[in-house]
Amino acid sequence: MPLQNRVDPFGAIRAVPERGLFTGNRGIIHDPETKTLLKKRWALQAWIICVCQFRNVRREPMGRNRPGGKTGWTELFFLDEVTALAAGHRPCFFCQRERARDFVGHFGKAFGIAEPRAPQVDKRLHKERLASGGRPPMVTIEDLARLPDGAMVAEGSNAYALRGGNGLRWSFGGYGPPTDFSSLEGKALSLLTPATTLAVLHHGFRPVWHPCAEA
Repeated sequence: MPLQNRVDPFGAIRAVPERGLFTGNRGIIHDPETKTLLKKRWALQAWIICVCQFRNVRREPMGRNRPGGKTGWTELFFLDEVTALAAGHRPCFFCQRERARDFVGHFGKAFGIAEPRAPQVDKRLHKERLASGGRPPMVTIEDLARLPDGAMVAEGSNAYALRGGNGLRWSFGGYGPPTDFSSLEGKALSLLTPATTLAVLHHGFRPVWHPCAEA
């Protein structure tokens, strides 16, 4: 039976068999004895995106991965970086240092901060993430054309990633074929990607897509 450790673009954590390209965490939010989530969905404001392979480190998902058999951070999984960013995560400074510097650097450019720091990013994101109480703003068809590639929007429970003037319908297994924005005309659309991350995308950060989006 799959563990409940797969994150969707809304920031919810689901139990599905697919894993995706990236892992990450929100701190310790599981019970290692039962390998189930606790009631809380985060333990700190730094929600990060990590690579699945790093220095030959092997971890037991939802296990005891700290020295002395202590509970380690809860491994979460994302289809790709686009999905993780929509959920309110950002690159990790430990396993993705250059990627994290790039993200925070673009954050500084977006908000006119000469020496930006990760905690500044985390504080802003924590107020905007849907999964931590943020309210998604509504958008129109006209707004979609002004959003950067890699932004994600929702129509009801359906999420779409914007790429090249089209929407790619998201699923845990990958993206569907490109959908013209006109197919969403007249539907209530909400913006999933946090405003802070949108600004970072607008200023040049390029997220990693799942290969199926390249087809």
